[in-house]
Parts: sequence; C-alpha cells; structure tokens
Amino acid sequence: MQRVYLDHNSTTKLRPEASQAMLEAMNVLGNPSSVHFEGRMAKSLLENARDSLSVSLGCKPASIVFTSGATEAASIALNANKINCSGVEHDAVKSLCEETLTTLPSGEILIGDPSTCAVQLANSETGILQDLPKDIFLSDITQAFGKVPFSYEWLGAKRVIVSAHKFGGPKGAGALVLDVDTPLSPLIVGGGQEMGRRSGTENIVGAVGMAAAAAAALVDLERGVWSHVEELRNILENSIEESISETTFIGRGTKRLPNTSLIINEGWRGETQVIQLDLAGYAVSAGSACSSGKVRTSAVLKSMGYDDEKASCALRVSLGPDTTIEDVNGFVKAYCNEGKKLISRRNG
Repeated sequence: MQRVYLDHNSTTKLRPEASQAMLEAMNVLGNPSSVHFEGRMAKSLLENARDSLSVSLGCKPASIVFTSGATEAASIALNANKINCSGVEHDAVKSLCEETLTTLPSGEILIGDPSTCAVQLANSETGILQDLPKDIFLSDITQAFGKVPFSYEWLGAKRVIVSAHKFGGPKGAGALVLDVDTPLSPLIVGGGQEMGRRSGTENIVGAVGMAAAAAAALVDLERGVWSHVEELRNILENSIEESISETTFIGRGTKRLPNTSLIINEGWRGETQVIQLDLAGYAVSAGSACSSGKVRTSAVLKSMGYDDEKASCALRVSLGPDTTIEDVNGFVKAYCNEGKKLISRRNG
C-alpha cells in the first residue's frame, strides 16, 4: 500500500540539507568546551550553527539557548515565573502556567497584561494564528516557524520557544530565544554551557541540523511553497464539504496556518477516524501528538467552547511541502467514503 503522510504538525521529514550537515558534524572530534584544536573545531561548528540559526530567527546569536526541544525550552523560560496562559496552549506551556486567559470561539485569546502571559503564535490543532501584542512574556512559535513569516525582533516577545523537527530538522533539538541580558534561572546546572543558561555538553549534531533545516525552510517560504500548500488545503476542505455538507472546519475564515485543517463530523469519533484512515493508507491525527500516543478529547476545542461530543470528533489533517494534489484527492475520497458509511448507518 502506498502510504500518504498528512501529519506534518506532529513531525516532519528530515530535510536533506539537515541530514548532510549532521553527517558531516558526526565526524568532527572534540568537546566544544575543550581548548585544544579538536575542541575548538567542535566549538566552531556549534557557534556557526548558532550564527546561522540567528539569521533565520531574526535574533542575535547570543540570544539562542540550544535545548533538547521546545518542551525543555518552555521549562527553562517559565522556571520560577508566575505566568498566565489559555487552555489552547501546548501542555509543555500550560502545565507550568496559570490557566486564566479566555479563548473565544473564534480561537482568539484575550490577553491582559502581555508581560505576564504566555501566548502561542499558532495552534497545533486548529492552525489558528494569534495577533500578538508587544512584550508577551513567552510565545511558542513551534508550529508557525517556517510556514509563515517570522522574526524575533519584530514579534516583540520577550522569550520564544521552537523545535527543530517541526520544520525538517532532527528530533531532540530545539531552542529558547531571549534577549541577551535577560536574567534566567537555569534548570540544568553544572559546567555552565550555553552562557550559563543550560549546562551539559552541547548536542552539536542536533544544533547543526536545526540550523540547516531552518535556513532551508525559509527558502521554501520565500519560494511560495506554503502558498501552494494552502491551495491544496482549501481544495481538500471544499471537496469534503461538497460531499458531506454538515462538515465543520475549525478556524475556517480566520487567519491560520496554510497547511492545517481540523475537521469535525459529529458522531464520528476522532480515534475511529484515525484508525480507519490509517488502514486506508493515510497518516492523520486526532489532535496534538505529544501525549505519549494517547487519544484524548481536544482540550483546545473545549477551551474554544465546543462541547464534549464535537471535541471528541475532531480530525487534524496537516499537509507538508511535498504533499501533492493526488495525495489530497486520494484522502478526500477515503475520508468521504468512510464518512458516508457512517451517515448512512446513522440515518438508516
């Protein structure tokens, strides 16, 4: 069976630019904290990656703290701080904040004092984008980076977090970005690496791969790759709607990521859809993939005011740069075939 991957918000294929850079980095001997020649060569690789990534992120090189991913970056950023968030944030952020901010049915988050709030740039399930005021304490840009224009400098957030595997980099690599002179209470202490902000021998291979993937992702963005993806996403939604008119598309008509479609057909549970479509050869999800393989009622949709029934019947389809019209048409056919069977049984 020909498999079609439509779960790019969960993780993405490693970009060839990242793979090549990582293979080369694996052959470099030396600890970047060592002062001998081999150590300096390793240190040079790390700092070159930091410089490159800073260009992609629109920040100063010294603003970047390399981490194991966005989850660790969030923990460092929020450590010893009392910060407010909404119910649509990723669990890595939400579990460390006070859930006090209101989310409207449109997906818009009502923000009070931005300096006390953590607000994502884009939601992983709905794709809905936020208009962020300046001086947000923390913004999770994990889903947005590489798909929409971004710069740390013009965003104006005090701290942002990002994960490499969402834009074609390696799993297990990420970064926290913050102003150079920002006080920080490190979670991991020891040798004082990353300018004392995150101790431990640096993952040079991961950092190099992340930097290469980020640069390649921005080339795709400038070339209009994601505009094409958005066209395919709209074809997917319009085609499903033509076949199953009662379908709901969350966030449709609002600003959202170009690749994301969150689909609801009541009475068709999300986990059932995932299994049926997986058997048909399509990899999709029922929400965020960061819950150890669990399928849960969407907390994001419940925060937006949807009831348990609708929230449990959501299916997320997230397209990627290599998605084709044949992939979309095949998915629509498989989805509608299964959906019409359900409707027939329900009405029969």
